[in-house]
Amino acid sequence: MLRELVANRELFPIGGTAFAVTPTLREAYASGDDDELAEVAMGESARASLRLLAAERDDVAESSEPSEGGTDPVGGTEPGAASHRPVYRRAVIAADVTDAKLRPDLDDAVVRLTGPITYERIASVHVDLAEAEPEVAKAVDVVDAADLGDTDAEFVLGDAEDHQLAWYAAQELPFLLDLL
Repeated sequence: MLRELVANRELFPIGGTAFAVTPTLREAYASGDDDELAEVAMGESARASLRLLAAERDDVAESSEPSEGGTDPVGGTEPGAASHRPVYRRAVIAADVTDAKLRPDLDDAVVRLTGPITYERIASVHVDLAEAEPEVAKAVDVVDAADLGDTDAEFVLGDAEDHQLAWYAAQELPFLLDLL
């Protein structure tokens, strides 16, 4: 999705789903200024990015299944399949958006966007560093179980969430993607 954003200069969030500091989120916390509540919304967005990584992993697994007789004698899969593996890093795009609709039926910080996020609206991009990848990969496998209350899964998810997302300016995104 980040590569699509750089290439097309806009991004359509899946289902228009995004996260923001909403009135419902403010009500859910007894205290906290806008910056603290923005961190909560960013955490929710980072958790949602785990689900996007799971979907990408599943798509890659389906598309890289060797066709009949199409195995590579060294790696066991078709050439190039490994180059399409997901990069297990959570990513959050912070953007200035005014036309979001509240979705308290989904969660306190969830909003629905009515259009794309254009490159000009991006305030910053937040991405895991390389050392977070092993924990993020494990979290991708258990995020749904954690949301359903599995305490072991919550610990695994917590290990990933202990990693702070690194801050990047929007103009740094193409260079960041080249390094991934």
